Amino acid sequence: MKQGSLLVGIIKHNVLGKCRNKVRSSLKPSFFNPTNKNYQIPKSQTSVKNREMTGEVPKEDGGAVSLEDLRQKMVDFAKERDWEKYHSPRNLLLALVGEVGELSECFQWKGEVPKGLPDWKDEEKQHLGEELSDVLLYLVQLSHYCGIDLGKAALRKVHLNAIKHPVNRYIKSIPEEENKKSDVDEDVKITNQDSNNSNGMIENLQN
Repeated sequence: MKQGSLLVGIIKHNVLGKCRNKVRSSLKPSFFNPTNKNYQIPKSQTSVKNREMTGEVPKEDGGAVSLEDLRQKMVDFAKERDWEKYHSPRNLLLALVGEVGELSECFQWKGEVPKGLPDWKDEEKQHLGEELSDVLLYLVQLSHYCGIDLGKAALRKVHLNAIKHPVNRYIKSIPEEENKKSDVDEDVKITNQDSNNSNGMIENLQN
C-alpha cells in the first residue's frame, strides 16, 4: 500500500512539473526558454548582450585595436554591471598584480623557452593570450581611473629611454676585429714614437 502511494506521488510530481514548465515557457520570450531547441536568434541581433546570452564569442575582424578602443569597452563593461564603485586605483592595482601572478604560472617549470613558443600546444598559447589580455585590460583600466593617457605616456617614456640610452653607446660602428687591429697599430705607433724620442735624446747627449 505504501509503495502504491509513493508511486502515485512520483507520477503527480512529474505531471505537475511538466505543467509548470509549460506555463513558464508561455510567459517568457523564446530566447529565454532553455527547452526550446528550435529557436534561433535573428542575425540582425548582434549586440553584446545577445552574444552574452548565447555564449557566442565575437570573431576578430582583423582590424587594428587601439588602447582607446579597449579603454572604452572596459568602461562600458563595468558600467553595465555596476562595477565602477569597486574600481578604485588601489583595487585595480592589486587585481593587476594578481593577474601578473597567473601569467607567470604559464611559464612556471618550463625553463627557458624559445621565441615564438614553437613547442607549446595551441591550448597553451590560447591560455597565455587570455592571461596577457587580463594584464593589459587591468592596466588600461588603472590608467583610466588615474587620469593617465596610457598611449601618450608610453610614447613619452620611449622617447626618454632613447635619450637615456643613445644608440652609439651600444652599437659599435667598427667591427670588433678591426677595433683590435686598430688598437695594435696604435700601440705600435706609440712604441715607435717612444723609440724615436729615445734615439733623439741619445743623439743630443752625444753631441
